[in-house]
Amino acid sequence: MERVVSGIRPTGNLHLGNYFGAVRGFIEMQHNYDSFFFIADWHSLTTHPRPEDIVRSTQTILAEYLACGLDPEVSTIYRQSDVPEVLELYLYLNMNAYLGELERTTSFKEKARKQPDNVNAGLLTYPTLMAADILLHRAVRVPVGKDQEQNMEMARKFARRFNTIYQTEYFTEPQSWALGEKAIKIPGLDGSGKMGKSEGNAIYLVDDEKTLTKKVMRAVTDSGPTEPNSMMPEAIQNLFTLLQIASSEEVYNHFLTAYNDCSIRYGDLKKQLAADLVAFCAPIRERILEIEKDQMLLDRVARQGAEKARESARKTICEVRQIIGFKPLN
Repeated sequence: MERVVSGIRPTGNLHLGNYFGAVRGFIEMQHNYDSFFFIADWHSLTTHPRPEDIVRSTQTILAEYLACGLDPEVSTIYRQSDVPEVLELYLYLNMNAYLGELERTTSFKEKARKQPDNVNAGLLTYPTLMAADILLHRAVRVPVGKDQEQNMEMARKFARRFNTIYQTEYFTEPQSWALGEKAIKIPGLDGSGKMGKSEGNAIYLVDDEKTLTKKVMRAVTDSGPTEPNSMMPEAIQNLFTLLQIASSEEVYNHFLTAYNDCSIRYGDLKKQLAADLVAFCAPIRERILEIEKDQMLLDRVARQGAEKARESARKTICEVRQIIGFKPLN
């Protein structure tokens, strides 16, 4: 089977955007591809988290991956920091990456803008660490969003450059893979943009009924349509997008008709949406809380994933060292 690799930074709980934008696709993908899903804890160091936060956040993502349906007996699920070979390949790629091309990446410029007092080398070389994560396992496909496409092109560039420098065809250029219909862009509750942790507009899979309902009832709306079949402003479109994922077709059509004939009551829509989102999230929330208590399970999954990931990684590093001219490690 073709190998796919994808990772997520441990920056807090998974939200609906993470689930419908990526994780749901991973769950289906794991049965059709040789899937490697990792928790990118080294990537999180660019923001200087406290040690206890790294441990807690990594455990959280691992538990929530399992609660959503990723199967450690089918997929390789691991912590990035459990695979030190990543750093060796990261070093080799950095030696062939150039300052100018790294400085021009959108991800670096955006992060530097957001944290001007912490423009560290990790931000600059994020594309090479991402490339190392991918190339280490010789991935053919990488499920990514549009915001990562430039970094994927950098990964392909680094693969080509390695092959050219060492006159080999060792690395296959990894292809970006949009999840298509499996991925849905989930809007936030603040009336614009996508759902995100840093935007403070997210519904988390672990939110309880009271918290989730409160968030939905505070969602941005307007005074309502004044003409039949009028165009929806973005804030209202966002609520209908959430209805599409959480509610039945009958419920969605009911409120759409009410909007089009100007009889809609946003309070009723929000109450229904909140109830349907609670019904969707509740089973996942229950599994999250159960798995978080089972430290033996989490340790076993992490250990098993690390062993499988390192087996793949050691093979690549052994071959890369030979290509470059270093003696392979025993």
